[in-house]
Amino acid sequence: MNNAIDIEHLLTTSDPTAIDELFAEACRVRDKVYGRRVFMRGLIEITNHCKNNCRYCGIRYDVRTQRYRLTKEQIMDCCRTGNELGFRTFVLQGGEDGWFTDEVVCDIVKSIKSEFPDSAVTLSLGERGRESFARLREAGADRYLLRHETADATHYAFLHPAEMRFEHRMQCLRDLRDLGYQVGAGFMVGSPGQTIETLKKDLLFIDEFRPEMVGIGPFIPAAGTPFENERAGSVELTLRLLAIIRIIHPHVLLPATTALGTLHPTGRERAVMAGANVVMPNLSPQDTRALYSIYNNKLSTGSEAAESAADIRLRMKAIGMEVPDDRGDYVN
Repeated sequence: MNNAIDIEHLLTTSDPTAIDELFAEACRVRDKVYGRRVFMRGLIEITNHCKNNCRYCGIRYDVRTQRYRLTKEQIMDCCRTGNELGFRTFVLQGGEDGWFTDEVVCDIVKSIKSEFPDSAVTLSLGERGRESFARLREAGADRYLLRHETADATHYAFLHPAEMRFEHRMQCLRDLRDLGYQVGAGFMVGSPGQTIETLKKDLLFIDEFRPEMVGIGPFIPAAGTPFENERAGSVELTLRLLAIIRIIHPHVLLPATTALGTLHPTGRERAVMAGANVVMPNLSPQDTRALYSIYNNKLSTGSEAAESAADIRLRMKAIGMEVPDDRGDYVN
């Protein structure tokens, strides 16, 4: 890790000058690699079924909620809408749902790549076996998002049920890298049990593994979960961590996440001004967006809706950024 960065000081200081300098340096580093560009990804939440009982998640198995699965045709319609709006990356996200077998997902991926050959397909469907990852890659999937959630094994065990193992999560990330995916990792900021020491481990992991994407956002409690009465994570700390990640990993694709926009009306703009360079408006059907309730009050309308892609472009333009119509691939 960059020895010139005093991580603990940057995470705890109340000096506004130091914080402003951190954000300015992060933007300088980002602009040197990517220019003043912010890449849009079209998020399609394909299922809120999940076999897991992660203690923080609003679609965990034990939560009583209305469940749904999108059909292949619904997914393709979302992609068609997104393509017309200028999206060149589609992110298929969902819980670990056994209905979406390798055969089903491969068929969807092949159809997207056939109809939109100039677009990238990103999958975010949880842990799968190496053979499954390989089949999806062969079908045409370009990227895979699998947040590591924490690089501390004890903290991981606190956040997840006993059948989910820290070692397996890390092996999945290594398998994805070996198979040629652009790999996304990430974690929640302010999750229960998190400390400065666990955050240092997260930053060390990112520095060593060098994922092509890192998604971080503040923890937001979800109704019906063991953590429903916990405090939400800090927007300010999230912004500092975004800036630090940009500085230690200059080439990373770094989203301004929905969680930041949920907790602060200009959360995504502030993230971009702290070094982020990706936004992910929602392409999901209107009648399912609110059902993908992974945390309380998740944005599902307004600027998080696909219809507001023009608004996102204007908001980015207002802070001096452009939103190109391209895939926004990782730059080596």
